[in-house]
Amino acid sequence: MSTQLFSPIQIGPYQLPNRVIMAPLTRMRAPNSIPTPLMATYYAQRASAGLIISEATPISPQGVGYPSTPGIYTTQQILAWQQTTDAVHAKNGHIFLQLWHVGRISHPDFHNGALPVAPSAIAPEGNAITPSGLKPFITPRALTIDELPEIVKDYRRATKNALAAGFDGIEIHSANGYLLDQFLRDGSNQRTDSYGGSFENRARLLLEVTKAVIEIAGANRVCIRLSPSGTFNDMTDSDPEGMFVYLLNQLSQLNLAYLHIVDALEGDIRHGANIVNLEVLRQAYLGKLIVCGGYDQARAEQTIAQGKADAVAFGQLYIANPDLVERFKLNAPLNDADTSTFYGGEAKGYTDYPSLKG
Repeated sequence: MSTQLFSPIQIGPYQLPNRVIMAPLTRMRAPNSIPTPLMATYYAQRASAGLIISEATPISPQGVGYPSTPGIYTTQQILAWQQTTDAVHAKNGHIFLQLWHVGRISHPDFHNGALPVAPSAIAPEGNAITPSGLKPFITPRALTIDELPEIVKDYRRATKNALAAGFDGIEIHSANGYLLDQFLRDGSNQRTDSYGGSFENRARLLLEVTKAVIEIAGANRVCIRLSPSGTFNDMTDSDPEGMFVYLLNQLSQLNLAYLHIVDALEGDIRHGANIVNLEVLRQAYLGKLIVCGGYDQARAEQTIAQGKADAVAFGQLYIANPDLVERFKLNAPLNDADTSTFYGGEAKGYTDYPSLKG
């Protein structure tokens, strides 16, 4: 049996016991945006992961775009999240909070009738998931240049709140077609000011956010998630390899804890994605690299052995297998995930998946 996944790894200040990472997974089980005790149970069940990356967590009311997603912008949310971090730490686990602003992937129903915001007034194809069901996305309002420093301040404030809640670090969500990703891609960013056009300009907001978060948390506790080949949420770009190689060269100078890459998925390929090869990204980025995207154990082992990544994050496998590390080690059968319970609900399909120990 290969032991690539089970060897320790240094991520920032933390010596992690293995390279099996729990990917961020939106589950929509936080009524009124307040984390619950059930969430603490769910994360604690999975504390044997080398690192848990929390579900995406809005930095402000403006950043919300899905029902029942937990926030990190009020005192009540901070106190509620402490139940989760305490539960994970009690099992000797580590957990980073993923900071999120959905940008145009929202709906006026979340904002008392106000328009969602974006780099440019371009509506994505598809439907928003609102509290009253699916509704077509609408054309967002383009953020003014004077509003962008406030967005950066929201990330800074959310970082302070996350650390107060006991999180070990911060992952900045700049993937999957949400606000920071929208600024990176020329399909969604058609600005003509200093935040649009060139690679440098389109990367500006993400780099400003990253440096602000670093000022609070320290670079060795900050990381970023990117999806260079992603088409989710109607994302396109004319030259993603050029954009992301430029960005990774810039990020290499910041000494981050790691970079988290969402590899090209089957759906991206089916939607005609302009694929950026993992080898190109690995060469462009000098630090620790975590990858995800439908990996199984064998592919993860091979990817690490070939030096393409330092660790691998697993999503659906972690939904259904709270003891995924132990199952991998023993080559034990894996539980199947119940897709009907992925979003919303209570314990069913959330905390009731069996472990090997029962």
